[in-house]
Amino acid sequence: MSITYKKLSEYELDCFIQMCIHQLREEGATENIALIPALRDYYARHMADGTFVSWLAMDGQKIIGTSGMSFVEKPPYFGCPSGKMGLLSSMYTDPDYRRRGIAKELLSRVVEEARSYGCGTVQITASDMGVLLYTDFGFVKNENFMQYKL
Repeated sequence: MSITYKKLSEYELDCFIQMCIHQLREEGATENIALIPALRDYYARHMADGTFVSWLAMDGQKIIGTSGMSFVEKPPYFGCPSGKMGLLSSMYTDPDYRRRGIAKELLSRVVEEARSYGCGTVQITASDMGVLLYTDFGFVKNENFMQYKL
């Protein structure tokens, strides 16, 4: 097994989106919504303007791991004086390749992208499976995170 890493390009986008859908289903999503067109539009626009980046883990030509980082900006605050934040998403490793350090390597690469972009913080809503990866990396749980669904 020779794992290599590369940035997501438009050529891998359809496969990347299928893996995102698979990940959401694996995490328990049951909604019957056609997300593929919206995801394709989002990733194409934000890859083009530099506000989304993804690193892939490859075994030959097969994508075996994904990561994603969206860059957003909000008013600066003491915890993030730049106001620039990374929103981590799309962290997924093919079940046949788990527990080999692939997710940690992908995480390192997208966190470095956020640092290079000027982000002062990175946030994620972690799945139960991902909590250990993120806490080992240095992420801290924020018990005050709340969401209002529109």
